[in-house]
Amino acid sequence: MMAAPDVMKNVQPKLSGLEKGTRTLNLAGHVGFDSLPDQLVNKSVAQGFCFNILCVGETGIGKSTLMDTLFNTHFNSSPSTHDLPGVKLKGHSYELQESNVRLKLTVVDSVGFGDQIDKSDSYKSIVEFIDKQFENYLQEELKIKRNIHIYHDTRIHTCLYFIAPTGHSLKSLDLVTMKALDSKVNIIPVIAKADTITKVELHKFKMKIMSELVSNGVQIYQFPTEDETVADLNSTMNSHLPFAVVGSTEEVKVGNKMVKARQYPWGTVQVENENHCDFVKLREMLVRTNMEDLREQTHNRHYELYRRCKLQEMGFSDNDSMSLTESYTQKHTQHIAELQKKEDEMTQMFVVRVKEKEQDLKEAEKELHSKFDNLKKQHAEEKKKLEDQKRHLEEQMNLFGKKKAVTLQAQQQAQLQAQQAATMGKGRKK
Repeated sequence: MMAAPDVMKNVQPKLSGLEKGTRTLNLAGHVGFDSLPDQLVNKSVAQGFCFNILCVGETGIGKSTLMDTLFNTHFNSSPSTHDLPGVKLKGHSYELQESNVRLKLTVVDSVGFGDQIDKSDSYKSIVEFIDKQFENYLQEELKIKRNIHIYHDTRIHTCLYFIAPTGHSLKSLDLVTMKALDSKVNIIPVIAKADTITKVELHKFKMKIMSELVSNGVQIYQFPTEDETVADLNSTMNSHLPFAVVGSTEEVKVGNKMVKARQYPWGTVQVENENHCDFVKLREMLVRTNMEDLREQTHNRHYELYRRCKLQEMGFSDNDSMSLTESYTQKHTQHIAELQKKEDEMTQMFVVRVKEKEQDLKEAEKELHSKFDNLKKQHAEEKKKLEDQKRHLEEQMNLFGKKKAVTLQAQQQAQLQAQQAATMGKGRKK
């Protein structure tokens, strides 16, 4: 409610006279503002809560079964094939209610993760999906008329990373993916299908995983130890990471009661038996103890990091000498100047290209004129040749006509002489 003057000075240097004169007073009777926590609880319960879980793991590793077991229900999920060309993020939202508390739960599955031959880009789709949710929330915050209280927050609050129970070491894909996600989401590694390896192998596998995560600089989510009420519990649970889990929605009769278990020819693995697996520890830490801390870490750490980077890209900074309006005005002026510069460059480029085009058109026109003159000259020459040939043919036709007339005249004279001779011959015989 109050702070010492030196602390207040460090937190906020520019204080008004009223704030500088803050004093501590003792109340003479009950006022009632001690009911503020109850008011906050009632308001939060009335609004409801949201929690978003991202499940990352290879196809068939047991992600959907574990989610069904965690929340004691059956979510809509369908098995996927191993021949998908890439990783696809598929989310489903559900309205859950326990007592008078309503929870909007979103479960996002990484369909096709680790199924491709080239797995080098498998994590990129997941990173893009997480950033997209941050961007949507940031856009809602930047609106003039905001509706944060009714906005469906789709930011990922925790990532359950499912590790195959190989018993040896982490795959390169696991290390690369977790390294890419650790600054964007709270990662809780879990060893899936932990009933497939022995307890000794499981203990060694856990130590090997934590050693590899530390050596590769992967920051996983650590359960908070600041709150004294859960400090011991969370500190103990941090030493159990990664959790070795077994999921099952089938109930098997063990003794006189029905329990969730997986039944094998050699025995029964009870899901909620801490001697068999760490399912109870995971549920306790994820749902019952640290759900609100996961939500706060998402908002105060991961989202703030994304928001800060985005605002810095937009030109904003924490410079105390410049207000938000001044920073916006400066960025707007710079933006207008850049636009003007780009416009001038485009105009200059357009002018240059127009001149080049005009030059090309002039050259093309000159070439066309040259071709036209050549064609005209060739046409004139061809025309002269045709006229000469026509005149020559006409002279030959005239000469042929004269020769034909002379020949016809000679033939006629010959026929006439022959007739006269024949007539004279007949007269002599008589």
